[in-house]
Amino acid sequence: MKVIQLIIKALRLVGSLAFVLGLFTAIFAGIPWYAYHEPILPWWLKTAVYCLLGGILLVLLTVAAEQGKGKARGKELPTAETRSHMLIQTSAEVPSRKIAETLGMVQGHTIFAIWIGRDLSALVRLVLGGELLEYTEMMGRARKIATIRMIAQAEELGADAVISVRFVTTSVMGSAAELLAYGTAVKLSKPTS
Repeated sequence: MKVIQLIIKALRLVGSLAFVLGLFTAIFAGIPWYAYHEPILPWWLKTAVYCLLGGILLVLLTVAAEQGKGKARGKELPTAETRSHMLIQTSAEVPSRKIAETLGMVQGHTIFAIWIGRDLSALVRLVLGGELLEYTEMMGRARKIATIRMIAQAEELGADAVISVRFVTTSVMGSAAELLAYGTAVKLSKPTS
């Protein structure tokens, strides 16, 4: 399995390099050459364009293969609410319970992006106005995934609750956002009756 992942990563790297080399050759050498010479494209410029397009295609195919493999193995990122009984609090204390032990910081992290077709739909809404539903949905899913991962880390420590929970969001690039959920995992004393 790891061999296939290495092959996919290697092919993606080759595709990325072909794209970058083709792009820079076409822009910085091809456009000036084309502006001052006859309109027939030389072999090296055609090769640069084929590298550019082939690189994009190779990267898209490797990403599609990786996503298809993840779904086939059942490793799709969780998007549903967690079924955990972990108590999550934004405050630093739990009402009517005492903190028996502090286990440390726990965190969940994800970087999420939307498909370019949905990104184009959001661009149209940006011009016309209104809620960007595509991004709202993307951030909602990212928040759920980050929270589930944070809870899983707290469960590994044997925590009863996560207190002082915070969410941090950062834009990574155009339509991709990073979301970090973090808090303090604690064990709670038994409730007093």
